[in-house]
Amino acid sequence: MTRATYRPKLHELVEDAGSRRIGKVMGFEGPYVQLRPVGGGVEWDARPENLKPVRTSEGLGAAVAAANARSRGELP
Repeated sequence: MTRATYRPKLHELVEDAGSRRIGKVMGFEGPYVQLRPVGGGVEWDARPENLKPVRTSEGLGAAVAAANARSRGELP
């Protein structure tokens, strides 16, 4: 039995199982979905079959982690 590929919406938070990161959907280019880290930064291309929706608590956790890293000077 095959599983249908999850299709995220623009600006939705998703987890990229390929890179094990959470990102915001910024666009679609060819076979890829462009994601940007929750705290900002450089976008990366993800394969749609590696994406899954993120619960609100996971998205908030990623945002807090990015804010903490930025306050420690680890992120611009």
